Amino acid sequence: MKKPVSKELVAASSRPMVLSILTGGESYGYQILKQVKLLSGGKLEWSDGMLYPVLHRLERDGLIAGRWVLTDEGRRRKYYRLTGRGKRQLATDRENWRTVHGALELSWGGRNV
Repeated sequence: MKKPVSKELVAASSRPMVLSILTGGESYGYQILKQVKLLSGGKLEWSDGMLYPVLHRLERDGLIAGRWVLTDEGRRRKYYRLTGRGKRQLATDRENWRTVHGALELSWGGRNV
């Protein structure tokens, strides 16, 4: 059985992951959780307790904006969208992650570790 991805790596990747998901359009928490799981082939399973603090921080930092919507069931659901500032941050994050990934690939020399 494979070990779960380290909490440190998940935390470090949470901002670019959420911002990337929101490039596809507005989404709410549960949809984002499902998308993370889908994109990782089931290897990443974020919890509500992990995601919502990230969403609140991104919103506070102006990288995403949220709006409340009343569902057909009469409950309120918060939808998030990427802001212009969030798009710029994602471009920076993407470049940084590609740099790190490239350096790791080179350091591993194509070997399976």
